[in-house]
Amino acid sequence: MLLAGSRSNTRFWQSDRTKRGDVSSCGLDTCSWKDLKRLQRFVNCRTSETASANMAKLEKENMDTAMEDGKSSAPRKRVKTFCGSNYPISIAFIVVNEFCERFSYYGMKAVLVLYFRYFLHWNNNTATSVYHAFSGLCYFTPVLGAIIADSWLGKFKTIIYLSIIYVLGHVVKSIGALPDVGGHTVHVVLAMVGLGLIALGTGGIKPCVAAFGGDQFHPGMDHERGKFFSIFYLSINAGSLISTFVTPILRDDVQCFGADCYALAFGVPAILMVLALVVFIGGSSTYTKNPPEGNVLVNVSNCIGFAIKNRWNHRGKQFPKRDHWLDWAKGNYNDDLIMEVKMVLRVLFLYIPLPMFWALFDQQGSRWTLQATTMTGDFGAFVLKPDQMQTINPILILVLIPIFDVAIYPLIRKCGINFSPLRRMAVGMILAALAFVAAALVQLEIDKTLPDFPSSGEFSLRVINAGAHPLNIQFENDQFDVANMSASVHKSFNIVAKEKPFQIVAFRNGTMFPCSFNAEERESLTVIFYEIPDEPLSLQCKQENDLVSKPEEGMAAVRFVGGNSEIETVNIGTYSPVNVSGDYSFTDYQLVFRGNHEIMSGDIFLGKVFLDFGAAYTILLKPDEFGILMIQDLPENSINLAWQVPQYFLLTAAEVMFSVTGLEFSYSQAPTSMKSVLQAGWLLTVAFGNVIVLIVAEGANMEQWVEFILFACLLFVVFIIFSIMAYFYVYVDPSNLKNKEKEEKGSISSLDDFKPIAAETDKQTKV
Repeated sequence: MLLAGSRSNTRFWQSDRTKRGDVSSCGLDTCSWKDLKRLQRFVNCRTSETASANMAKLEKENMDTAMEDGKSSAPRKRVKTFCGSNYPISIAFIVVNEFCERFSYYGMKAVLVLYFRYFLHWNNNTATSVYHAFSGLCYFTPVLGAIIADSWLGKFKTIIYLSIIYVLGHVVKSIGALPDVGGHTVHVVLAMVGLGLIALGTGGIKPCVAAFGGDQFHPGMDHERGKFFSIFYLSINAGSLISTFVTPILRDDVQCFGADCYALAFGVPAILMVLALVVFIGGSSTYTKNPPEGNVLVNVSNCIGFAIKNRWNHRGKQFPKRDHWLDWAKGNYNDDLIMEVKMVLRVLFLYIPLPMFWALFDQQGSRWTLQATTMTGDFGAFVLKPDQMQTINPILILVLIPIFDVAIYPLIRKCGINFSPLRRMAVGMILAALAFVAAALVQLEIDKTLPDFPSSGEFSLRVINAGAHPLNIQFENDQFDVANMSASVHKSFNIVAKEKPFQIVAFRNGTMFPCSFNAEERESLTVIFYEIPDEPLSLQCKQENDLVSKPEEGMAAVRFVGGNSEIETVNIGTYSPVNVSGDYSFTDYQLVFRGNHEIMSGDIFLGKVFLDFGAAYTILLKPDEFGILMIQDLPENSINLAWQVPQYFLLTAAEVMFSVTGLEFSYSQAPTSMKSVLQAGWLLTVAFGNVIVLIVAEGANMEQWVEFILFACLLFVVFIIFSIMAYFYVYVDPSNLKNKEKEEKGSISSLDDFKPIAAETDKQTKV
């Protein structure tokens, strides 16, 4: 251990040995074994002091450099470090804060579209639209947060204040998920207020947290800062992965008020956000807090605005033309800023087609999750919930990025192919389009398994025979037999120009029993024929509406119809008891988990049934005996969630090639001082991508597989446009940019070199 670092340790020891009086006259080559042991003990006990000394040395060098440049610079305060390293203790608080915040955000978002669909009872299009409106807002607000931090409050105070708003949003959102708090309108209002506060909080702190972490490192600590960002992104992945797996369990496996526990699924992320805030405040005394330095985005916007205004005011022929319209800003803005803005605009021009990629990518949490509710999650050894499929993305990210960096990209280079960054992004678009083609193919297979629900101008009819004798049923021009204690299949009939009520006739042993019922367009009905006790010659009927859509969240739906006057309540498994009437009235449908369930009436065992994903059942309590007859109203989901894996794989591969490469390209093509402008531009492409989904979901009323194909085609068109733009793009050599900056600013790199885009630009750049 000593010999491995003998050179550096010897220099340190020799420079200090005279003052200490430790083996003062021997070098490493002439020291005795006893001297070497004393030296080893000395080095071991002085490790942490060495780190502090190095930090102090860096501070002195920075002060000297500033004095040489004629600047006045206040000395940085000495920061506490981890023992034996140069890493500030403050970064531990920042990393834990980020983990908790990302757990909070992604945990809430994992169940959000199902909350809209099944708690607020919005249809698929409305749920998708509001989901993407919220997502888009989360990417518009970072620009506001960056301006507040850089121009007014500073990063530390901005994170504190907006995190408080963030917590309030979670609390309001959780309260709005309590069934007993107000009615539907109250729930909607609380949900929208909560989501608005969350969007302001999470978006506002996006550009601050990682940059604030970078502020904890002094100039010259490039290696340590780079390692910090690796750990920082690991915490983002960990928070996302764990939360998207855990919160669906809290929603589905825990029952609140006899239904899915959305309040708990939102409440746990709220607690994690409170913890994130407490941890961040707890590290306050250890932070390096830089004052606001002005926002580059504001300066760039002012420069562009002034150039446009000045050009408009000098649009006559008497004014000489300039090489570039931005040159009209000269006089009010220096040439360096104008040149850098020109370089940034070249990159931002390439951003114009990018929102379409994000329009597809962000549908993992909306359309793809809703698609998963119509599939089965039975994998034999375990059962996967629909909203847990989102965990595939962060898992594949961790797997695919090393594969691309270590194997795929080097192999392509060996083949002599110039796989430039823009070409990678174009291929990423193609992969995303193929992912939606795969999603459309899966949707087509799902549609084949769905029952034929009545269409416009039709209704569907089924007959249950709860009597002791077979029946012959006649309705319209159709007739069919129904055995005793059984049910017919659903049949569709035309309702156009028909008088109400309708009449169906049952024949039993030659005796006719007419039954009148009402039917509306697109309704699915069940008519049950039953015998009155002690009146064996009688035959009565009742009607009840059936489901015309699959049960919510991929669960099973079950209802009871009572034929035994001795049974008043029925229990299915551990669910709340259901009151059952003995006059053959139907109960409401109850959602239950997939699996085997015992049907009990008090202590009386009535039977055991298996209820499957997405199926609906009617359970008839047999008259004159303690038994049941289970009739399937809707078939179970039969397409396995494993069929979604290919589309997730393609989309994640697209993310690696598009998002990660796009960030690398953007940073290499613009000066260091302009990286925050690119940060804002990149985030806005994500925001506008969500706006595109909102418009399509609300405006285009089409079948789901058609919508998937539409998005794939739109992205393919954008791919062609982007490829043409990329073909004419002239790359800037990054080394030329760095050399120019070194000439202008000196050899010390700006901290902005290490600021990631928007702290993490969400899941798209979690690596």
